Amino acid sequence: MNAPVEGFSKLSKAQKIDWIAKNCTTDAKATKQLLERYWNTDEAVQKLHDEFIENTLSNYYLPFAVAPNFLIDGELRTIPMAIEESSVVAAASKAAKFWLTRGGFKTEILGTEKVGQVHFIFKGDSKKLSAFFNEIHAELLKSVSAITENMKKRGGGINAIELRDWTHKIEGYFQLHCTFETLDAMGANFINSCLEQFAITLKEKASIYPNFTEEERNLEVVMSILSNYVPNCLVKAEVSCPISELGDNDMAAREFAEKFVRAVDIANVEPFRAVTHNKGIMNGIDAVVLATGNDFRAVEAGIHAYAAKNGQYSSLTHAAIEGDRFKFWIEIPLALGTVGGLTTLHPLVKLALEILQHPSAKELMRIVAVAGLAQNFAAVKSLVTTGIQKGHMKMHLLNMLNQMGATEEEKAQMVDYFKHNTVSNASVKEAMEKIRAK
Repeated sequence: MNAPVEGFSKLSKAQKIDWIAKNCTTDAKATKQLLERYWNTDEAVQKLHDEFIENTLSNYYLPFAVAPNFLIDGELRTIPMAIEESSVVAAASKAAKFWLTRGGFKTEILGTEKVGQVHFIFKGDSKKLSAFFNEIHAELLKSVSAITENMKKRGGGINAIELRDWTHKIEGYFQLHCTFETLDAMGANFINSCLEQFAITLKEKASIYPNFTEEERNLEVVMSILSNYVPNCLVKAEVSCPISELGDNDMAAREFAEKFVRAVDIANVEPFRAVTHNKGIMNGIDAVVLATGNDFRAVEAGIHAYAAKNGQYSSLTHAAIEGDRFKFWIEIPLALGTVGGLTTLHPLVKLALEILQHPSAKELMRIVAVAGLAQNFAAVKSLVTTGIQKGHMKMHLLNMLNQMGATEEEKAQMVDYFKHNTVSNASVKEAMEKIRAK
């Protein structure tokens, strides 16, 4: 690309592809063929995908998989997952199978409250602002009645509006801190619509408030936006069993329990370990969030903020030995939806929700939390016993073989060989050379 392009968004899809192929790649024909190869053969479905975002050229595939045998609150579930990383689905499935005969996963919804804020600058007497807010509180709620009507009929709506003083951080900075209940919707559009109307009403009422000075009437709204930090939209998932049931061929039960707890304790006090520890948790969480058409970036941001809620980034999971029992649990904020957005548009999202038996938002919170806990259990179990690479590299083997252009016969021989040998880039390359030399 040698110069800026004008009006790119106004080009047709074909014209955009032509421009990209000509200006940004070395083989225009191959580029066009590759992009078209990933189009859906059903034109209506492809049009749907084209209109999800802007400047669409093609579809970017991620593997869509399932992890079966999850016993959650006494009910068996198969969990859909969309992720590209080797061993994630296998690890989740292995953890599900492990806990299937040990009581399964237990979950609890601790809250479903979501947050939005109107940020504004007020230069004046904070006591007068507080009195003003108290006077217009009912009018703020009334101003969004048309927006909240349907949500209220379903049992949701606005929980509270609070005036918060942040002038100790930024001169003149205040906010309307608002909390919402959005039921089965993630609620971003609903919340933001309410906030923007609050901002309009706030500014209008301030401009004519008789007790304000001229400067005080000139209240400045900076922005109105939901927060992806939802510390009161919480779910807890846990597993527990007698320590005696934890033993296997890798390690004795008591030793395993003690090492496992120490490993989690390390993630609680050591941020460098905590980040990788939590990343493993998010492998499971993000995969389900993606598969069900939810916003994994919002979920990631909120969860990582929660991991630092006490002033230091730490583990999202906790483990303990209580008498003769082992206990492992997670408590995380999750703002999810099962209606609206991609949930009613994307064909695979609809299938994922069907596989989950059409869960409510609360049920999906429980399932996602369990996926994260299961993933972490499998990862920590490997770390304190055989090491993480043994299982991960064997799952990565097929990727390595595909990179080498292995035939199906060669893959079968290599998979059989590495059942009893250590997988590494060097060892796979060496074994492949020996097979091909025969």
